[in-house]
Amino acid sequence: MSNLRVVADLMSIAGRTAPKSAGQDYVVIRIIEDDEVQALGEKMAEYGERTGKKDFDRDGRNVTDSDAVVLIGINDAKSVNLDCGACGAETCEALLINSHEGEFRGPQCAFRLLDMGIALGSAVKTAGILNVDNRIMYRAGVVAREMELIDADFVMGIPLSATGKSIYFDRK
Repeated sequence: MSNLRVVADLMSIAGRTAPKSAGQDYVVIRIIEDDEVQALGEKMAEYGERTGKKDFDRDGRNVTDSDAVVLIGINDAKSVNLDCGACGAETCEALLINSHEGEFRGPQCAFRLLDMGIALGSAVKTAGILNVDNRIMYRAGVVAREMELIDADFVMGIPLSATGKSIYFDRK
C-alpha cells in the first residue's frame, strides 16, 4: 500500500465521519488509483474536446500526474423537508418533481450539498495536515460520474500528489 493510499483512506474516514444534516448520511466516497486514475485523466481531456468546455484538458493532465483520486459525492439524497427554498424550489416536494439530468443530477437539497461540502472540507483538511497536495475538482467529478467510477448524483474529485511543488496550483 502506498503512502498516498494511506492518506486517501484517512481522507475517506474524515469525509465519512463529517457531520450530516438531520443525522442522515447520503455521502458516497470512493478512492481510485493506478489505471483508473490514468483513464479518468484521459477521459477528462476527451470530455473537454467533445463538449468544448474549457480546462478539462489542463485538469486531466493534473489527474494523470496524480497517485490517487478521492471521489466524494451524494447519491439519492432526500431533502431535509424544511421547505426553505434554498434549492430554488418553493417546497421540498417541488424539488423532487423538477429533476434534471446534466453533468450532475439535480436540483439537490441545499442541506445535502452542504453535507457534501463539509465532507470535502474534512477530507482536504486531512490531506493538508499530512502535507499532501490536493485540489477539489469539479471537472474530475463530472467525468468520474460519466465513467460510472462512483454511483453519485453530484460528485467532486480530489486528486493527490506529493512532489516538490504543488502540481494543482503551480500550473501554467
